[in-house]
Amino acid sequence: MSVNKTFEIPAREQCVLRYMLERNAAAFPDRRFVQFWPGGTWSYGETLERVRRRAAALKAAGVRQGDHVLCWMGNGPDLLASWLAVNYLGAVYVPVNTAARGRPLEHILYNADARFLIAHRSLVGRLAEISTGSVRQILLVGDADEAEPALPGITFAPMADAEDAAGQDLSLDRPIEPWDTQAIMYTSGTTGAAKGVVSSYVQLYTMGPDAFDCINADDCCMIAGPIFHCGSTLYVYAMLAAGGAIGMIREFRTVDFWDAVRDTGSTVVLLLGVMASFLLKQPASPRDRDHPLRKVFIVPFGEDATQFHDRFGVDLYTVYNMTEIASPLSAGPGIEDAGLAGKPRPWFELRVADANDQEVPRGEVGELLIRSHRPWALMKGYYRNPEATVAAMRNGWFHTGDAFRQDADGRFFFVDRLKDVIRRRGENISSFELEGEILAHPKVKEAVAVAVPSEYSEDEVLVVVTPVPGEAIEPQEIVTFLAERVPHFMVPRYVRLADDLPKTSSGKLQKHVLRADGVTADTWDREQAGLRLKRERLA
Repeated sequence: MSVNKTFEIPAREQCVLRYMLERNAAAFPDRRFVQFWPGGTWSYGETLERVRRRAAALKAAGVRQGDHVLCWMGNGPDLLASWLAVNYLGAVYVPVNTAARGRPLEHILYNADARFLIAHRSLVGRLAEISTGSVRQILLVGDADEAEPALPGITFAPMADAEDAAGQDLSLDRPIEPWDTQAIMYTSGTTGAAKGVVSSYVQLYTMGPDAFDCINADDCCMIAGPIFHCGSTLYVYAMLAAGGAIGMIREFRTVDFWDAVRDTGSTVVLLLGVMASFLLKQPASPRDRDHPLRKVFIVPFGEDATQFHDRFGVDLYTVYNMTEIASPLSAGPGIEDAGLAGKPRPWFELRVADANDQEVPRGEVGELLIRSHRPWALMKGYYRNPEATVAAMRNGWFHTGDAFRQDADGRFFFVDRLKDVIRRRGENISSFELEGEILAHPKVKEAVAVAVPSEYSEDEVLVVVTPVPGEAIEPQEIVTFLAERVPHFMVPRYVRLADDLPKTSSGKLQKHVLRADGVTADTWDREQAGLRLKRERLA
């Protein structure tokens, strides 16, 4: 019987971080690997040297192969070196969002089962308010004026790298295998406690390097999001596998994004849909096409995404991914259809199914289910949460919780999160599509659409919008604008203006908070205002 090599697990040297670093440092030690913006540049040779020095310090502190190590700091040299050093030792990287605090942070510290925490000094004061779980030693990076809090049973020490990596005993108990655990990454916790996704090196490799045929050694990928999330981690890994470079910014800011792209020579970037929208809202400039960027991944691919090609002269791509999976869908270049997620990659089998996991006909909406023909390409499970693992993998398929449809050509389109679909007057409304239309309004910075109870039956539509700085919006403007763009049943009854929207520590919108708030005293009601829609027009 012949073996389909397409689905084989990649070799250690191909997908395990330690061996990838050593391979590249030996093959092209002087080639640029990372340029921090603002900051300096590390070659592949220097990167390996720094990683080995930090790994030696971690080993001296007691970190051993298989240990879980929490890393709590923002983008920059310390987070990159810490992540790579933890994996270099065969330990498990457990990143923590810098915005985490209070009970959500306490949950992660308890769940992660980690004795070691590498943290920025400015963050550790938050630990005084909570229980710190299994943490026993905190290694500090960065500067801060505050003194460390007194935490019973915990010792603090500076993260002091070894002076020289040469001669350090960084041997392993055994080789690191592709199926070993590379990381535990926590979900955003938009509806409940964050879940720790246990990921192998195979999963990260399948999620990143295998997913991007358009990226090569000549590219530099701008890391515009935090590498404590898989969305940016996979692009770092993709460039490491390709022998290319990354440019790393501390945080995404519209005002200096293009300067960072130019200064680092970045040719590739992943932009969340809201990032792309923010950049498009900036005033037009003669320098809009004066940049090296050539390939832009926009996720999800919304209504205004195609404007990016027209204005900035770049090729557009998209990819569908979650922390639990491995980029099973991708599309580009030359894509135009809003909501497109792409076609399946060879390692995956996908179906759009009903509530009983039965496949629905093409064109109908259902939940996207995924399974992989490559071992270890999906998550191993949720750490210390077997109930959630079993529920997510019902009937042998991973349940994404996302509503999709598939067209006649086999392309998959994202419709909405299942829990966010709005049912009004017998029609299903995609909040994702409605929000995309609202964002087309030049005065709108962010928009959320949620269902609120109707006094008749089913739902009414509430939208909450924030204005572009310096702009003022009247609720009626939103209704008038949408009445000419969407079917009458999608036009919201309720409009609320807000300065900010509720978000998780990872920056994801918390729609459940807005649903729970419902129709507040400051919410505008078009029916009370006397506006009625007839034949999709305002009367």
